[in-house]
Amino acid sequence: MRYSHLLVSVAVSPESHYLLAKAVAIARPYQAKITVVTLRAEPEMYNQLAAPMLEDIRGVLQEETQTFLNELVAQAEYPLTRAVIATGELSEYILDICEKQQVDLVVCGNHNQNFFSRTTCSAKKIVSSTKVDVLLIPLGGL
Repeated sequence: MRYSHLLVSVAVSPESHYLLAKAVAIARPYQAKITVVTLRAEPEMYNQLAAPMLEDIRGVLQEETQTFLNELVAQAEYPLTRAVIATGELSEYILDICEKQQVDLVVCGNHNQNFFSRTTCSAKKIVSSTKVDVLLIPLGGL
């Protein structure tokens, strides 16, 4: 099948390089666009005593995530259309990008290898809500 715009959901982890390489292999023959999206960790899990430091922590997390994305883009060996850092609910962000940017394939990694884990996978909401194709790449053995 020929796709024109892929959205790749990555995490700040080494497996994301593998995931993006898979997406590039799909996109390259058709010069399809690729958008990469990742979720920045939120420091709200810390208690109120740490509240004055939350802005500093947010800045550090944003910088680490941006550095990771810059490395990912540099090593992709394919021109990426966009690299986005999302906050909040990732699946909602992905659905919004799909609709607004005419994405026709979402590529997600899946660490869940047993049946029960697959049925509760975070990509489940994307699969059940989107109107575009979704490709889950198993990452458990990497």
